[in-house]
Amino acid sequence: MYNYIKGIITEFYSDHIVLENNGIGYLIYVPNPYVYKKKEEVTVYVFQSITENDMRLYGFRSAKEKDLFLMLIKVKGIGPKSAIAILASGEVNDIINAIENDNTKYLKSFPGIGPKAASQIILDLKGKFDGLTRLEAMPVDNPAYEEACEVLVALGYKEKDVDKVMGSLKDEDLDTNGYVKKALALMVK
Repeated sequence: MYNYIKGIITEFYSDHIVLENNGIGYLIYVPNPYVYKKKEEVTVYVFQSITENDMRLYGFRSAKEKDLFLMLIKVKGIGPKSAIAILASGEVNDIINAIENDNTKYLKSFPGIGPKAASQIILDLKGKFDGLTRLEAMPVDNPAYEEACEVLVALGYKEKDVDKVMGSLKDEDLDTNGYVKKALALMVK
């Protein structure tokens, strides 16, 4: 399974981009390919979807956007195409706020989302965004920082403790191990 791919944008189309990494061009379906620029080096957070008839990579500009996508595809009746359409049409924080505030009108404004689907999204996801709030404080495009947060949570530390300690390290430029070592040192104190 892939978490992210760092590479150069070589092409973009109406629903996907081609990201070259080590001589391999990955075709990645993204919410809005026009936010990317050709020959730009980017980190794209990816989700690999494998079905009986298809295998696709879906890509996102941030870990938070990817996490919201993963939550949306767990909702009954919402597949990857619908989730991508939602993310293409709205901002992550606006979508989360709409779900938390029972704003079906906002959710119905997305392509293919009717009253039933909007209600189902709210029913399934309301109150489940605590993990995503941690990602708001993360530096943009810093995979090492994000990975360090995930490592600390996987080690059994509570997300609120990880948020507090990692928040004090967000201005530092370290690799994953550096962030983890510094965070562990701070947590032991």
